[in-house]
Amino acid sequence: MLSKNFHSYLPFIALFVLFNATAPLFGQVTNNEVQENYSVRPIHLNNQGVPPEWALLERQLIEMIYPAALEYVNKYTKPDGTLNWRDEWPGMDGSDDGYESFYNFPLYSALGGDMALDSIARFLWEGVTRQFTEYGQVYDEFDAGYDWMHHGESYTYFYFFGLNQPDNIKWKARALKFAEFYMDPKYGNYDPKLKLIRSPLTGSKGPRHINTAEDWVTHRPILAKYLLPYEDIPGIDSSSAWNNDDKFPLILNALNERMMKGDVPLNLASTSLILNAYMYTGDSKYQQWIADYVGTWMKRIKDNDGFLPDNVGLNGIVGENTGGKKWGGYYGWRWPHGLLNQMEATVIGAGNAYMVTGDNKYLAMPKAVIKMVEDEAKEIDGKLQVPYRFDDNGWWDYRPMKPKYPTHLWFITRTQKDWDRAKRLTDPDKWNHTTYHKSKGDSENTASWMGFLNGDNPNFPVEILRENYKEVHRRLKNLREDESLPDDQDVHHFFQRNPVILEGLVQLMLGAPNHIYHGGLLHTSIRYFDPVKKRPGIPSDVAAMVERITSQSITLNLVNLHPSETRELIIQGGMFGEHRIKRVRQVIDYPYQFYTVDNKYFKLTLGPGAVGQVEIDIERFANSPSYKFPWD
Repeated sequence: MLSKNFHSYLPFIALFVLFNATAPLFGQVTNNEVQENYSVRPIHLNNQGVPPEWALLERQLIEMIYPAALEYVNKYTKPDGTLNWRDEWPGMDGSDDGYESFYNFPLYSALGGDMALDSIARFLWEGVTRQFTEYGQVYDEFDAGYDWMHHGESYTYFYFFGLNQPDNIKWKARALKFAEFYMDPKYGNYDPKLKLIRSPLTGSKGPRHINTAEDWVTHRPILAKYLLPYEDIPGIDSSSAWNNDDKFPLILNALNERMMKGDVPLNLASTSLILNAYMYTGDSKYQQWIADYVGTWMKRIKDNDGFLPDNVGLNGIVGENTGGKKWGGYYGWRWPHGLLNQMEATVIGAGNAYMVTGDNKYLAMPKAVIKMVEDEAKEIDGKLQVPYRFDDNGWWDYRPMKPKYPTHLWFITRTQKDWDRAKRLTDPDKWNHTTYHKSKGDSENTASWMGFLNGDNPNFPVEILRENYKEVHRRLKNLREDESLPDDQDVHHFFQRNPVILEGLVQLMLGAPNHIYHGGLLHTSIRYFDPVKKRPGIPSDVAAMVERITSQSITLNLVNLHPSETRELIIQGGMFGEHRIKRVRQVIDYPYQFYTVDNKYFKLTLGPGAVGQVEIDIERFANSPSYKFPWD
């Protein structure tokens, strides 16, 4: 039931849907319009059984998230869809945090949650866009000029909309407009001859080659907690200079001279924006842009003997503004996060290029990065640790590798070598036990998931769903006890209380690690559709769990919790139909049956109370990725 406050939103949302629904709502079509091209014949699972605990917890989590999200929206937004926040917010930072507050609402609907949350998410996206346009960060519906770590945080929200309404003309037009900011030379963000993005700070107003003190006003206190970007800035010997009005101009001058003119690896996250447009249209120009841009970064690695340079000048020269040094770029090997950004950006770029071309050669890029740091690894305090930073002092800042980076690399490559590396670089305690870690983006529990896939952590499904359930309630408790005033809330206040927690659902239902938070698309083993209601997501009463993943197959457990009704579902290869399903083997029901599918999708029927298992043989990256539904 909707809470009392939420009724005040309904007139606004109704008008929003009316004027934005230029395609059928949620992709619905009438039965006589459906052309069932997604299966040769349905596969039936009828073996009744006692539903396992993970299935009950999964459905419980799906059902509880929607009312939790409504309570969150009621608490922190106004009837016009804007955040209940301060009247002014200066500087270039912040729009990402506004969008992050609701970033995974559309994904919840795409998984099988209430489709109303997708409409609410679009209404709120419009509200945040208007609000941060008034603040000054957004122009022409897109961030005016910021880096691709923060753009990535913003536009993951936007990418998820394609999963729920692929034919919505207005949202499709936005996707194409946003891509043009980087493809059309008139905006100045991209050099089509040198295949480089012309600044680390780009957006709808073009590249930002010169920063002002006003641009950094809200970010200075945060950056004062990090190391300095360079050790040789005259008159600067401490990060406290960020907060010193007399000394900060010296830091700003160094940033403008050395960092702001030219390309950085972080910009590889822009490939998700371009691939998003491709999946709406199938236009080869987007495919070519991604291949060209990622290919150019691969050449730079090759030309530098396997080292990923973190700065390229406007003339395409590595070290052009840093005295010839391969390090020193914005969000590069030294400042502010080091390895984190190089791993994320190269995995995102390579994965997108692989998906849009079907050519796995692009995976050499993140493999080169992870090889570099693994070659320098040391055993410290009984644990294998890798260097996170590189500068004139060489490799330093040794820490354990975050498991999610080698996990994402393995998930895309699906090779034994990358699996072994992920296990080698992971703390054994995290592999064998589910010690829940909270994080921005809810993606830190990949090691225990891999342990489950390997058979070493059999309780993982129940444990991760329980932890997600508890986290939903923890965030609800925090928002209920929150009596702070808008002017006292920082820009992170809202997304820290977002109760939509999806990591366990993604891992179990889709057989995948949760997406890379800073702009990665959600690569998965499979995806579900409801052919009866003609909507994305798993049907009501159905629970699903991917138990095993190999280079060519997955093992999928399915449960129909309804005691007297049949449920039908369509299973698609990959989140975007990029994988071809070759064969399906029915495992539990007797007699065992074998089906040849040779398609993107197949249809499966679950009898009342059915508990079944199928093995699905998959040819990976065999199809062009698309947001299209099976019945389109």
